[in-house]
Amino acid sequence: MMRTGKSVQRNFVLAALATVVILTVPGSGFAAVSDPDIPSVKAMPEPRSITDEIKLANDYFTGHGVGLDLKQSAYWFRKAAESGDPQAEAQIGYFYDAGIGVESDPRIAAHWYQLAAAGGLTTAKVNLAVLYLWGTGVEKNQQLGMQLLREAAMKGNGLAACDLGDMYSLGIGVPRDRTQGEQWYVKGAELHDPQAEFDLGQLFFNQTDHPHDQRKAASLFRQSVAAGYVPAMTSLGLLLVHNPALAHSKDEATQLLKKAAEAGIWKSSMILGVLERDGKGQPADPREAYYRFRIAGLQGGKDVDSLLQNDLKDLAARLGPAQTAALDSRAEDWYRQHHLVLSFVYKESGSGTLFPNYAIAVPVNGSHASQMVPAIPE
Repeated sequence: MMRTGKSVQRNFVLAALATVVILTVPGSGFAAVSDPDIPSVKAMPEPRSITDEIKLANDYFTGHGVGLDLKQSAYWFRKAAESGDPQAEAQIGYFYDAGIGVESDPRIAAHWYQLAAAGGLTTAKVNLAVLYLWGTGVEKNQQLGMQLLREAAMKGNGLAACDLGDMYSLGIGVPRDRTQGEQWYVKGAELHDPQAEFDLGQLFFNQTDHPHDQRKAASLFRQSVAAGYVPAMTSLGLLLVHNPALAHSKDEATQLLKKAAEAGIWKSSMILGVLERDGKGQPADPREAYYRFRIAGLQGGKDVDSLLQNDLKDLAARLGPAQTAALDSRAEDWYRQHHLVLSFVYKESGSGTLFPNYAIAVPVNGSHASQMVPAIPE
C-alpha cells in the first residue's frame, strides 16, 4: 500500500468554518506567548483590514508581488490571528507546528489551534487532535484525540473521518477494526476528502482480503488526483498500466506517473523505468529506462538503489560508459530540482483561494507536521 504518512502524520491547512465546542488545553500556560523569530515590519504601509493582512501574508509566502519571505508571512498571519480571525489563528498555529518562518513550537501551535477551533474551524480541531494523539505540545491523550476527530467528522470534516479510518484500520488508540476503518473511509470520501478517496480506492485496487473493483478504484483515485494528492497519481497510473481499457487517453498512465515522479515519488520513477525497459505502450528505450531507474535510486535511497542494481548494470552494459555517465549527470541534475517528496500539489487560482500555488511535503525527521512549501514552477 503506497502511503506517504498515516493519520497521525497529517497536518494540513484551512477548511470551511463550522461551529465547534470551545476547547481547553490542560496545563497549557499560554499567558505570555512570545515569538522572537517573527520580525517587526516598519517599511511597508500598515494593512487596513484583517483581509489585507492575510493577503499580505499569502503574498510573502508565495512571493506574489513581493519577495518570498516566510518570516514576514508568519508575522502577518500572527497579526491577523491576534485580531481573532480563526483562519489566521489556524495558519499561524500550522506555521509553529511545522516550523515555517518561525522556530517550531508545538505548545504555541496548540494554543492557536485551540483558539481557531473555538472560533469554528474544524481543521484546527483536527490538527489539535493530532497533537493529542502524538503528545506533542500537549499531554498525550489518545482518547481525547479520537473524540476531537469524531466531533470534527460529524461537523463535516472529511480529513477527520479519514484519520479515524486510519486509526481503526491500524489499531492506533483503539482495537484494530478494519470494517469500521473502511466505514470511516467511506464517510471521508462522501465528504470529498482526497486522502479518504485514495485509501478507499486502495482497498478496491489491491488490498488483500478485500473485494477488488478496478473501475471503482479508478474513479476514487481520479477524484483524489483532481484534488492534487500525489500518491493517488501513482496508484491510478499503475492501475491504468494494468487496465488500459479504463484510461481516458492513451498516455494518461504515463502522464500521471511522470507528475508523481516530479513530486519525488520513487515508485513512479521505477514504474516508468520498467515501461521504458520492457517497451510497454511504446517502443523499448534503454536510455530512458536507465535514466528513470537512476532517478528512482536517487529518490528512494540506498534500499531502492540496491533493488535496481541488476537492471542498471544490464542497461549500462548495453549503453556503454559514455552514455551512462551522461545519463547519470542528467539524472543528478534533475534530482537537484525535484528533491522534495510531496504529498499534495495544488495549482489553483481564483479570488477564493487562500494559497493559489503551494504544495505539501512529506514529513521528515519523525515530525508529524507536513511542510507547506511554495509550488515548484513547471
